[in-house]
Amino acid sequence: MESFLHLSVGGFTERVAARTPAPGGGAVAALTAASAAALVAMATRFADRPAGPAEALRARLEPLADADAAAYTEVLAAYRLAKDDPLRRRRIAEALRVATDVPRAVAAAAREVALLADELVERGNRNLVGDARTAALLARAAADAADELAAINERAAAR
Repeated sequence: MESFLHLSVGGFTERVAARTPAPGGGAVAALTAASAAALVAMATRFADRPAGPAEALRARLEPLADADAAAYTEVLAAYRLAKDDPLRRRRIAEALRVATDVPRAVAAAAREVALLADELVERGNRNLVGDARTAALLARAAADAADELAAINERAAAR
């Protein structure tokens, strides 16, 4: 599968809109948080500060979009195994564990992005307060979405 990072924005949104199970909410949350981190990096540079922390978070978040799609694809593959397959339950449990871990990682990184953005709203370049505020809002929305996706997968694993 081609990495979502190599697609144009339009290409990615076409993939999301397609009648396919992935990419879905997890990939969108990861790239939303990565975009928020990019805004933080830009606003940090305009505040004449090092953008390393924001860039590190962006680097953590970007590949999680692909990881989330891959994890969900594995969940579907596990559920498609024959009901009498002796490995089915184990494969489903493992796939759901990964499908929970990935969005949890997105949520954690997104919350870190939001904290960096909040600091820029308060102490950054006044001309980029709107960008920093947008980054904070997007990062929090991505974290909330990723937390909900992880909770859904946890509930599925508990059944």
